[in-house]
Amino acid sequence: MNEQEKRKTLEVIKGFSRHTLMETLDIEFVDVGRDYLKAKMPVINATRQPEGILHGGATAALAETAGSMAAYILSGGKGIAYRGIELSINHIKGVCSGNVYATAVPIHKGSTTQLWEVSIRDDENNLISIAKLTTIALPN
Repeated sequence: MNEQEKRKTLEVIKGFSRHTLMETLDIEFVDVGRDYLKAKMPVINATRQPEGILHGGATAALAETAGSMAAYILSGGKGIAYRGIELSINHIKGVCSGNVYATAVPIHKGSTTQLWEVSIRDDENNLISIAKLTTIALPN
């Protein structure tokens, strides 16, 4: 995928985010390639637990967002909706500030179901959480 294709794809994805949870959590898609999609989310009051660390639910929302959008974009997305049907996530390290980045890569891309691995890392590239997302392709 060349730089022009990347920019165009990221602009299309950005349009999907308006007036959604992605906008509420300030999730932004920052990179895309032939076999991955990367999203960024700030660690701010809206995404923190009362103790001041990144909320696991916000992290899970980031993981499902990255994986579901990756399924849609990297599978062609024409006339098909990709929905998450199962999410499993392990939280490894807490983070209190900065950004976290979710990178979704396919493990299996079937015609009906897909399995995605989503790694969440901080600004220093430390692993924060790892998730597996199963998506299903449904006609729009």
